[in-house]
Amino acid sequence: MKLTAVDYQAPNAAELFVESLRSTGFGVLKNHPIKQELVESIYRHWHAFFYSDEKNQYLYHKGTQDGFFPASVSETAKGFSIKDIKEYFHFYPWGQCPEPLRAELEDYYQQATSLASELLSWVEKHSPVEVSSLYSEPLSGMIQGSNQTLLRVLHYPPLKGDEEPGAIRAAAHEDINLLTILPAANEPGLQVKGTADEWIDVPSDFGNLIINIGDMLQEASGGYFPSTSHRVINPEGADMTKSRISLPLFLHPRPDVVLSKRHTAGSYLQERLRELGVI
Repeated sequence: MKLTAVDYQAPNAAELFVESLRSTGFGVLKNHPIKQELVESIYRHWHAFFYSDEKNQYLYHKGTQDGFFPASVSETAKGFSIKDIKEYFHFYPWGQCPEPLRAELEDYYQQATSLASELLSWVEKHSPVEVSSLYSEPLSGMIQGSNQTLLRVLHYPPLKGDEEPGAIRAAAHEDINLLTILPAANEPGLQVKGTADEWIDVPSDFGNLIINIGDMLQEASGGYFPSTSHRVINPEGADMTKSRISLPLFLHPRPDVVLSKRHTAGSYLQERLRELGVI
Protein backbone atom coordinates (compact mmCIF):
# COMPACT_ATOMS: atom_id res chain seq x y z
CA MET A 1 0.00 0.00 0.00
CA LYS A 2 1.22 3.48 -0.86
CA LEU A 3 -0.17 6.80 0.24
CA THR A 4 0.09 9.35 -2.57
CA ALA A 5 -0.81 13.00 -2.03
CA VAL A 6 -3.75 14.20 -4.13
CA ASP A 7 -3.70 17.77 -5.42
CA TYR A 8 -6.84 19.38 -3.98
CA GLN A 9 -6.97 21.75 -6.96
CA ALA A 10 -6.80 19.02 -9.61
CA PRO A 11 -9.98 18.52 -11.70
CA ASN A 12 -10.17 14.84 -10.69
CA ALA A 13 -9.22 15.44 -7.03
CA ALA A 14 -12.52 14.13 -5.64
CA GLU A 15 -12.32 10.87 -7.56
CA LEU A 16 -8.67 10.23 -6.67
CA PHE A 17 -9.21 11.13 -3.02
CA VAL A 18 -12.20 8.82 -2.56
CA GLU A 19 -10.35 6.03 -4.39
CA SER A 20 -7.51 6.38 -1.86
CA LEU A 21 -9.97 6.30 1.05
CA ARG A 22 -11.64 3.20 -0.34
CA SER A 23 -8.40 1.29 -0.92
CA THR A 24 -6.39 2.36 2.14
CA GLY A 25 -8.74 4.08 4.60
CA PHE A 26 -6.50 7.16 4.28
CA GLY A 27 -6.14 10.08 1.92
CA VAL A 28 -3.46 12.78 1.70
CA LEU A 29 -4.17 16.23 0.25
CA LYS A 30 -1.75 18.89 -0.93
CA ASN A 31 -2.47 22.43 -2.14
CA HIS A 32 -5.50 22.55 0.14
CA PRO A 33 -7.00 25.79 1.54
CA ILE A 34 -5.80 25.53 5.16
CA LYS A 35 -2.77 27.79 5.66
CA GLN A 36 0.41 26.20 6.98
CA GLU A 37 1.23 29.38 8.90
CA LEU A 38 -1.90 28.98 11.04
CA VAL A 39 -1.04 25.37 11.88
CA GLU A 40 2.55 26.25 12.77
CA SER A 41 1.38 29.09 15.02
CA ILE A 42 -1.01 26.76 16.86
CA TYR A 43 1.75 24.18 17.33
CA ARG A 44 4.06 26.83 18.76
CA HIS A 45 1.54 28.33 21.17
CA TRP A 46 0.25 24.99 22.43
CA HIS A 47 3.74 23.61 22.90
CA ALA A 48 4.26 26.44 25.38
CA PHE A 49 0.88 25.72 27.00
CA PHE A 50 1.70 22.07 27.65
CA TYR A 51 4.95 23.12 29.36
CA SER A 52 3.17 25.56 31.66
CA ASP A 53 1.37 25.02 34.94
CA GLU A 54 -1.59 26.86 33.44
CA LYS A 55 -2.81 23.66 31.83
CA ASN A 56 -3.91 22.32 35.22
CA GLN A 57 -6.44 25.17 35.48
CA TYR A 58 -8.37 23.62 32.58
CA LEU A 59 -8.78 20.02 33.74
CA TYR A 60 -11.37 18.18 31.68
CA HIS A 61 -15.02 17.93 32.60
CA LYS A 62 -15.95 14.26 32.68
CA GLY A 63 -19.50 14.85 31.53
CA THR A 64 -18.71 17.12 28.59
CA GLN A 65 -15.19 15.85 27.79
CA ASP A 66 -13.75 19.33 27.16
CA GLY A 67 -10.47 20.62 28.57
CA PHE A 68 -7.07 19.25 29.50
CA PHE A 69 -6.48 15.50 29.88
CA PRO A 70 -3.21 14.80 31.74
CA ALA A 71 -1.08 11.75 30.98
CA SER A 72 -2.44 10.01 34.08
CA VAL A 73 -5.89 9.71 32.46
CA SER A 74 -4.71 9.23 28.88
CA GLU A 75 -6.58 6.78 26.68
CA THR A 76 -5.95 3.06 26.63
CA ALA A 77 -6.58 1.80 23.11
CA LYS A 78 -9.21 -0.91 22.63
CA GLY A 79 -7.60 -4.31 23.21
CA PHE A 80 -4.59 -2.83 25.08
CA SER A 81 -3.86 -2.55 28.79
CA ILE A 82 -1.09 0.09 28.73
CA LYS A 83 -1.95 3.79 28.51
CA ASP A 84 -0.68 5.86 25.59
CA ILE A 85 2.23 8.21 26.26
CA LYS A 86 0.44 11.48 25.67
CA GLU A 87 -1.56 14.35 27.10
CA TYR A 88 -4.10 16.42 25.23
CA PHE A 89 -6.67 19.21 25.22
CA HIS A 90 -10.20 18.79 23.90
CA PHE A 91 -11.52 21.93 22.22
CA TYR A 92 -15.14 22.58 21.33
CA PRO A 93 -16.32 26.11 20.44
CA TRP A 94 -18.73 25.89 23.38
CA GLY A 95 -16.12 24.50 25.80
CA GLN A 96 -13.33 25.81 27.98
CA CYS A 97 -10.12 27.17 26.45
CA PRO A 98 -7.42 29.67 27.47
CA GLU A 99 -8.69 32.95 26.04
CA PRO A 100 -5.37 33.98 24.39
CA LEU A 101 -5.45 30.69 22.44
CA ARG A 102 -9.14 30.56 21.57
CA ALA A 103 -9.25 32.74 18.43
CA GLU A 104 -6.65 30.65 16.57
CA LEU A 105 -8.33 27.38 17.48
CA GLU A 106 -11.77 28.66 16.50
CA ASP A 107 -10.37 29.83 13.16
CA TYR A 108 -8.76 26.48 12.46
CA TYR A 109 -11.83 24.58 13.71
CA GLN A 110 -14.12 26.42 11.29
CA GLN A 111 -11.77 26.05 8.32
CA ALA A 112 -11.13 22.35 8.92
CA THR A 113 -14.82 21.60 9.51
CA SER A 114 -15.77 23.40 6.29
CA LEU A 115 -13.18 21.43 4.32
CA ALA A 116 -14.29 18.18 5.96
CA SER A 117 -17.87 18.87 4.92
CA GLU A 118 -16.70 19.23 1.33
CA LEU A 119 -14.75 15.98 1.57
CA LEU A 120 -17.85 14.18 2.86
CA SER A 121 -19.72 15.41 -0.21
CA TRP A 122 -16.93 13.94 -2.34
CA VAL A 123 -17.32 10.61 -0.56
CA GLU A 124 -21.07 10.58 -1.13
CA LYS A 125 -20.77 11.60 -4.78
CA HIS A 126 -18.38 8.74 -5.49
CA SER A 127 -20.15 6.09 -3.42
CA PRO A 128 -21.79 3.30 -5.44
CA VAL A 129 -25.59 3.49 -5.55
CA GLU A 130 -25.95 0.46 -3.30
CA VAL A 131 -23.73 2.16 -0.70
CA SER A 132 -25.20 5.66 -0.88
CA SER A 133 -28.65 4.12 -0.44
CA LEU A 134 -27.54 3.08 3.05
CA TYR A 135 -26.96 6.67 4.18
CA SER A 136 -29.90 7.84 6.29
CA GLU A 137 -29.27 11.39 5.02
CA PRO A 138 -26.57 13.13 2.98
CA LEU A 139 -23.18 12.63 4.64
CA SER A 140 -22.42 16.35 4.76
CA GLY A 141 -25.87 16.91 6.29
CA MET A 142 -25.05 14.57 9.17
CA ILE A 143 -22.71 17.17 10.68
CA GLN A 144 -25.03 20.15 10.24
CA GLY A 145 -26.00 21.43 13.68
CA SER A 146 -23.61 19.03 15.41
CA ASN A 147 -21.81 20.28 18.51
CA GLN A 148 -19.83 17.06 18.83
CA THR A 149 -17.05 17.66 16.28
CA LEU A 150 -13.87 17.65 18.36
CA LEU A 151 -10.55 19.40 17.85
CA ARG A 152 -7.87 17.68 19.89
CA VAL A 153 -4.49 19.30 20.56
CA LEU A 154 -2.17 16.40 21.30
CA HIS A 155 1.18 16.55 23.06
CA TYR A 156 3.45 13.53 22.97
CA PRO A 157 6.15 14.44 25.50
CA PRO A 158 9.87 13.68 25.09
CA LEU A 159 10.78 10.09 25.90
CA LYS A 160 13.12 9.54 28.83
CA GLY A 161 13.85 5.83 28.39
CA ASP A 162 12.05 4.76 31.56
CA GLU A 163 8.61 4.34 29.98
CA GLU A 164 6.54 1.27 30.82
CA PRO A 165 7.59 -1.70 28.64
CA GLY A 166 5.41 -1.86 25.56
CA ALA A 167 4.15 1.70 25.91
CA ILE A 168 4.09 3.83 22.76
CA ARG A 169 2.74 7.27 22.01
CA ALA A 170 -0.55 5.94 20.64
CA ALA A 171 -1.30 2.22 20.36
CA ALA A 172 -2.98 0.81 17.26
CA HIS A 173 -6.56 2.03 17.05
CA GLU A 174 -9.34 3.14 14.75
CA ASP A 175 -11.07 6.51 15.12
CA ILE A 176 -14.69 6.69 16.23
CA ASN A 177 -16.02 9.47 14.00
CA LEU A 178 -16.86 9.97 10.30
CA LEU A 179 -13.60 11.51 9.07
CA THR A 180 -10.46 12.74 10.82
CA ILE A 181 -8.59 15.74 9.41
CA LEU A 182 -4.94 15.90 10.48
CA PRO A 183 -2.22 18.37 9.46
CA ALA A 184 1.21 16.78 9.30
CA ALA A 185 2.65 16.77 12.83
CA ASN A 186 5.90 18.51 13.76
CA GLU A 187 7.66 15.15 14.24
CA PRO A 188 7.34 11.74 12.51
CA GLY A 189 5.78 8.64 14.02
CA LEU A 190 2.33 8.13 12.47
CA GLN A 191 1.88 4.76 10.78
CA VAL A 192 -1.04 3.07 9.02
CA LYS A 193 -1.64 -0.68 8.85
CA GLY A 194 -1.47 -2.04 5.34
CA THR A 195 -3.46 -4.83 3.73
CA ALA A 196 -0.67 -7.33 4.42
CA ASP A 197 -0.52 -6.35 8.12
CA GLU A 198 2.61 -4.26 7.53
CA TRP A 199 2.99 -0.84 9.16
CA ILE A 200 3.59 1.99 6.70
CA ASP A 201 4.99 5.39 7.64
CA VAL A 202 2.71 8.33 6.89
CA PRO A 203 4.75 11.26 5.49
CA SER A 204 5.14 14.03 8.03
CA ASP A 205 5.82 16.72 5.42
CA PHE A 206 4.44 20.09 6.51
CA GLY A 207 1.80 21.35 4.10
CA ASN A 208 -0.03 18.06 3.63
CA LEU A 209 -3.33 17.12 5.23
CA ILE A 210 -3.90 13.52 6.25
CA ILE A 211 -7.51 12.30 6.26
CA ASN A 212 -8.69 8.95 7.54
CA ILE A 213 -11.99 7.14 7.79
CA GLY A 214 -13.55 6.63 11.22
CA ASP A 215 -15.75 3.82 12.46
CA MET A 216 -18.95 5.83 12.01
CA LEU A 217 -18.41 6.16 8.24
CA GLN A 218 -17.55 2.47 8.07
CA GLU A 219 -20.80 1.72 9.92
CA ALA A 220 -22.88 4.07 7.75
CA SER A 221 -21.44 2.64 4.50
CA GLY A 222 -22.00 -0.97 5.49
CA GLY A 223 -18.23 -1.52 5.61
CA TYR A 224 -17.56 -0.22 2.11
CA PHE A 225 -15.27 2.50 3.44
CA PRO A 226 -12.79 0.87 5.86
CA SER A 227 -11.77 2.38 9.19
CA THR A 228 -8.05 1.62 9.09
CA SER A 229 -5.87 0.90 12.12
CA HIS A 230 -3.14 3.44 12.77
CA ARG A 231 -0.69 4.22 15.55
CA VAL A 232 1.97 6.69 16.66
CA ILE A 233 5.23 4.94 17.47
CA ASN A 234 8.41 6.03 19.22
CA PRO A 235 10.37 6.18 15.95
CA GLU A 236 13.83 4.64 15.97
CA GLY A 237 16.60 7.07 15.12
CA ALA A 238 14.46 10.12 15.84
CA ASP A 239 15.36 12.69 18.48
CA MET A 240 13.44 11.35 21.48
CA THR A 241 14.07 14.56 23.41
CA LYS A 242 11.61 16.43 21.17
CA SER A 243 7.91 16.80 21.83
CA ARG A 244 5.44 15.84 19.13
CA ILE A 245 2.39 18.08 18.63
CA SER A 246 -0.60 16.92 16.61
CA LEU A 247 -3.92 18.58 15.75
CA PRO A 248 -6.61 16.10 14.66
CA LEU A 249 -10.17 17.24 14.00
CA PHE A 250 -12.65 14.42 14.61
CA LEU A 251 -15.74 15.06 12.50
CA HIS A 252 -18.85 13.89 14.39
CA PRO A 253 -22.48 13.76 13.29
CA ARG A 254 -25.36 14.92 15.45
CA PRO A 255 -26.13 12.30 18.14
CA ASP A 256 -29.56 11.57 16.61
CA VAL A 257 -28.16 10.64 13.18
CA VAL A 258 -28.94 7.04 12.27
CA LEU A 259 -25.78 5.26 11.17
CA SER A 260 -27.24 1.78 10.74
CA LYS A 261 -29.91 -0.53 12.10
CA ARG A 262 -27.63 -1.09 15.08
CA HIS A 263 -26.56 2.42 16.01
CA THR A 264 -27.22 6.11 16.12
CA ALA A 265 -24.15 8.33 16.28
CA GLY A 266 -24.89 8.96 19.96
CA SER A 267 -25.13 5.30 20.96
CA TYR A 268 -22.00 4.46 18.99
CA LEU A 269 -19.97 7.23 20.61
CA GLN A 270 -20.99 6.25 24.15
CA GLU A 271 -20.12 2.61 23.49
CA ARG A 272 -16.64 3.49 22.23
CA LEU A 273 -15.90 6.01 25.03
CA ARG A 274 -16.66 3.30 27.58
CA GLU A 275 -14.30 0.93 25.76
CA LEU A 276 -11.56 3.58 25.87
CA GLY A 277 -12.05 4.01 29.61
CA VAL A 278 -12.64 7.77 29.49
CA ILE A 279 -16.24 7.54 30.78
